[in-house]
Amino acid sequence: MISNAILPVEIAALGSYLPERALTNQDFEKMVETSDDWITQRTGIKVRRIAAENEATSDLAVRAARMALERAALDPQAVDAIIVATCTPDYHFPATACLVQSAIGAKNAAGFDLEAACCGFLFGLNHAAAAIAGGLLKNVLVIGAETLSRFTDYSDRGSCILFGDGAGAVLLTPSRNGGELIYCEMGSDGSGGDLAIVPAGGSRNPTSEETVRQRAHYMRLNGPEVFKWAVNKLGELVTRVPEQTGIPLDDIKLIVPHQSNVRIIQSFCQRAGIPEGKAYINIDRVGNTSAASIPLALDEAVQEGRLQRGDLVLLLAFGGGLTWGTALLRY
Repeated sequence: MISNAILPVEIAALGSYLPERALTNQDFEKMVETSDDWITQRTGIKVRRIAAENEATSDLAVRAARMALERAALDPQAVDAIIVATCTPDYHFPATACLVQSAIGAKNAAGFDLEAACCGFLFGLNHAAAAIAGGLLKNVLVIGAETLSRFTDYSDRGSCILFGDGAGAVLLTPSRNGGELIYCEMGSDGSGGDLAIVPAGGSRNPTSEETVRQRAHYMRLNGPEVFKWAVNKLGELVTRVPEQTGIPLDDIKLIVPHQSNVRIIQSFCQRAGIPEGKAYINIDRVGNTSAASIPLALDEAVQEGRLQRGDLVLLLAFGGGLTWGTALLRY
């Protein structure tokens, strides 16, 4: 799906939250056969944050949501909808968004979860923008929140080094300061669904003693295949933006890609002829946080002054499913 419809919506405020506990590469040297150099060279990651024992995905989402509402000076009761993008919900049901709604006192908001792995936040943002532009909603909280540590197999050195926990939130509203969603793309290819998967716990492979013994409730990742696919897909996505919009990549102030692996980001920048400094990177400090990745990085970029009102910012995501998407925004 590709849309060139310009939607008069804007990010009124952002919020984010990272758990206090840090898991370093040196910590992994004591857990699996690896080293700081090996991890850094292959992923760019130095530290990732891990939720406390009493923290679930909704707790992280609540902290990010409250920050966004405080920065916007908006009463929670004025929120019309809450979309939580996550692949690590508190429960199969109720929706994590409903737990967030109750915790922040947004009693007039509808809440639901959206699961598109690492693309979840971007998909949620695009859908919220369409609903606002269509007059269905006014104030929408779109939250990406994950506790991937709960589904990480810490005996698998190829995948356990990648993932961290965190949450990022945006308050999306009708445009008041010239903000707009200029272009978006969303897509999926289910034939690659087994490249990143939690095999057990759903209706296809329900929980049993055998699935527990097989450690089938943890993530399984085909890293090399995902890497090759992601580099090619990001290159396609970036190329289509100027083709579809007529806006040169040089006019885009900042690119905020999903923080999966620094080598993937560097590779697609080289292929697309994009200066690496134009892509915001924080994976070294937070790891791969799936649906929380883009809003966490976006909030950091704004707080650091890398993005100002009126600037063009391109969000890029890819993930399990397989899924991919873009959103070109005037911030």
